[in-house]
Amino acid sequence: MEIRILGPVEVRRDGTTVPLGGSKHRALLALLVLNLNCVVSVERLISALWGDDVPATVTNQIQQAVSKLRRALGKDATGASPLVYRSPGYVLRWDEAASDLAVFERFAERGRAALADGRPSDAAREFGAALDLWRGPALGDTTGSLILGQRPRLEERRLGVLQDRIDAELALGRHAELVGMLTALVAEHPLREPFRERLMLALYRSGRQAEALDEYQRLYHLLDEELGIQPCPSVQQLHRQILTSAPDLDARPASSSPPMPRPGPSDEPIVPRHLPAGTRDFIGREEQVKLLDGLLPDGDSQAPPAVVISPVSGAAGIGKTALAVHWAHRVADRFPDGQLYVNLRGFDPSGHGLTPAEALRRCFDALEVSPQRIPVDVDAQAGLFRSLLAGKRMLVLLDNARDEEQVRPLLPASPGCFALITSRNHLSGLVTTEAARPINLGLLTDGEARELLARRLGHDRVVAEPQAVDTIISRCARLPLALAVMAARAAAQPDFPLRALAEQLRDAKTALDAFAGTDPATDLRAVFSLSYTRLSADAALLFRLLGLHPGPDVSVAAAASLAGIPVAQVRPLLATLTAAQLLIEHRPGRFTFHDLLRAYAGELVHEHETAAESHAALRRVLDHYVHTGHRAAMLINPMRREITLDERVQGITIADLTDNQQAETWFSDERSVLFAAIDLSVTARLDTAAWQIAWSLENFLDRQAQWDDFAGTQSVALAAAQRLGDGSRQLLSHLALGCASCSLGRLADVHTHAVRALELATDLADTTGQAEALHTFGWLHTERGDVDQAIHYMRRSHDMYRAADQPYGQAETLNGLGWLYIELGECDQAVRLCRQALALFQEIGDPHGQGEAWGGLGYAHFHLGRHEEAIACYREALALLRIGRDLGTEAETLVHLGDAHAALRADEPARQAWQDALTIFDALGHPDADQVRAKLRENRQSSG
Repeated sequence: MEIRILGPVEVRRDGTTVPLGGSKHRALLALLVLNLNCVVSVERLISALWGDDVPATVTNQIQQAVSKLRRALGKDATGASPLVYRSPGYVLRWDEAASDLAVFERFAERGRAALADGRPSDAAREFGAALDLWRGPALGDTTGSLILGQRPRLEERRLGVLQDRIDAELALGRHAELVGMLTALVAEHPLREPFRERLMLALYRSGRQAEALDEYQRLYHLLDEELGIQPCPSVQQLHRQILTSAPDLDARPASSSPPMPRPGPSDEPIVPRHLPAGTRDFIGREEQVKLLDGLLPDGDSQAPPAVVISPVSGAAGIGKTALAVHWAHRVADRFPDGQLYVNLRGFDPSGHGLTPAEALRRCFDALEVSPQRIPVDVDAQAGLFRSLLAGKRMLVLLDNARDEEQVRPLLPASPGCFALITSRNHLSGLVTTEAARPINLGLLTDGEARELLARRLGHDRVVAEPQAVDTIISRCARLPLALAVMAARAAAQPDFPLRALAEQLRDAKTALDAFAGTDPATDLRAVFSLSYTRLSADAALLFRLLGLHPGPDVSVAAAASLAGIPVAQVRPLLATLTAAQLLIEHRPGRFTFHDLLRAYAGELVHEHETAAESHAALRRVLDHYVHTGHRAAMLINPMRREITLDERVQGITIADLTDNQQAETWFSDERSVLFAAIDLSVTARLDTAAWQIAWSLENFLDRQAQWDDFAGTQSVALAAAQRLGDGSRQLLSHLALGCASCSLGRLADVHTHAVRALELATDLADTTGQAEALHTFGWLHTERGDVDQAIHYMRRSHDMYRAADQPYGQAETLNGLGWLYIELGECDQAVRLCRQALALFQEIGDPHGQGEAWGGLGYAHFHLGRHEEAIACYREALALLRIGRDLGTEAETLVHLGDAHAALRADEPARQAWQDALTIFDALGHPDADQVRAKLRENRQSSG
């Protein structure tokens, strides 16, 4: 059986084509063949076959396509399917010799080796066999952008082999026969200079010097008009030789061609040792070093089963080269045939990275290859390079790569070799097509940053000034390059205290001013700019606008709002910034960058965008948080008094939230961002946004027992409402602060806010506000232990809620009265009140309120000695509270449930309930955790 992709995708068994199904099935097979014997994730399969237009039934369609292919491929000798699932996707286990692509590559390699050895007749035969495998455009009948993106790469391989075949034919003296073919190829590929160069040579050797010169003129004018460039140096040199009828151009019979120089048996093998010196104070990166070690064969194995390619990617200044060189020295003895090192200068300050031909030349120099032996064509050079490494165990370190195309010609193909690549870009194309094993570098930890400074400055100096060191690490954002710059300055002034350096960092006008210098390799602005200037205009704009975002991270929807474009348009831009290592996707769908890159983006946005443009972008992203926060708040507590928002600004995206669990997840994800957004709103004098975002956080923070944050955000909100002169917003902020202060035990503050809230509600004739203020007085007196006064205010609050036709408030106060009557010992009255509250909560459809009412009933039954009934009530309460995800009240109810079990001497259920409560309290940092811990300790002691 064979799989063929060099033309229409097909499987042939015993010379007969096997049905594969539709285009999606053939595209799936093609992608698996391109990644033969490597796992292709389901996510990548979906992206390849459907792109952004993913159907709801995609999982089922993938499974159906896999099943169809399994039937087509049959089973191997063991009775197993060659197409198997291996998390996170599928792998096609197949003998590479049964793929026409692999056969093509094998013929091509043999042809290049023959050509390099001076055997043009053998080379022409091998190249011809390779080209005969092509039945049309590769992957000819497949769909999907990712699949179709492979077609140009495969076509480039075919054209490269075709050029090699022409070279072999020229070496055989078949010049006249080649003119017709080359003329057609030049017409088909007018900008492909190697074909034009070979046509010129064939014409000259056929006695058609004038026509050869005409071809040069045509190429010259075409390149000038189309691209504004001149022909490449080799074409220009050939032109000069044709003009002078240089003897070197005369054809020789193949039999009299001088043999290519080859090492004889007595020659010493060339063993290059070209690694640069490692960093003597290299620290950390244990995880990445372990990952690289894991790519080597175990134990005494002589070589890996295949060539290993590992790109190490990371942001500018993150320490990629340091890691690569450190590891390469560490394992150099595992590669006895040598270590090659090439700095590709992909992000060089000069802007001139090495071309593949220039990089290959450096490798040939290291391997002491005679210049006469090096072909002109880059593909042929790459073939020679792979031939030279064949059968060897060699490490090739390619540093500072720009992209995949810069490194592909330099990749070895022989088992036993290891290609280690560093780049600011992810080089995901190598992962797809070459089965590369990617490793990504992040910032140093605080401990690693401290150790780096200690090794460069001395431990005593670092230990003596811990606060200054903390400031230096923080201002350097734990970026190795920034830390190295500061360490160098400190080392140059050993008598200066480190606090002086810390003060320079703190006092710098901008975060990057302290790292400015004359050396572009260490000036952070210059270093960052090498990544930024390579971005498309849209990606560059998004990067700049992210400098306006409050941080610490940004969601896809927020980024879309910031840029004022749809989510579908912002996703590829975020992917571009991530690939360029200017952003990190630290969690699925959430992006961040370190503080120095944030400062760089901030400088750029102020430089390139007008004040009005920046303000509009800031308004959009804050409006995203205002409107999404409002939606989330009403999902968490649909019974709360809703506020009215202004019409949202144009271009914002609101997160698609449909239930309270999604709302809670959104608040959890955005918690730090929302706090920062409130502060940024105040700084930007957008007090309405500051107040509205704080309002949206109330119930989430309260139910998570995050009362310090609750109080802090509401204090900012109150000040914003006061600046706005908005009495209604001040009223709501005072009420919220009263609630937070009560939970924190700050009873004097509760009284202050309740009094002011009642005054404002009265002035505004807001009956509901008056009821809520009186309710706050009820909480205050409950906490003070003054039950009679608490009942008085609760009843007044209930009456006000009834006058305002607010059933939710009535139910809340009835339930509160029930708990208070328990304190008076009037538990039967408490049961009646809690049942009335429960009925109201059920009528308005509030599961959270129902849970609180069931909890009150359970507490009343417990004090009446009806422990079984109490347990039943608490279980009802827990089921409902978990719907509303009120963790604090859930834990309190679990404590009461444990007490009821303990009263029945059911120690195990009691301990389980208390343990569950303790787990929640500890997670929340709740002050009642120690009381529950004491219950558990006492229960174990008494039962033990």
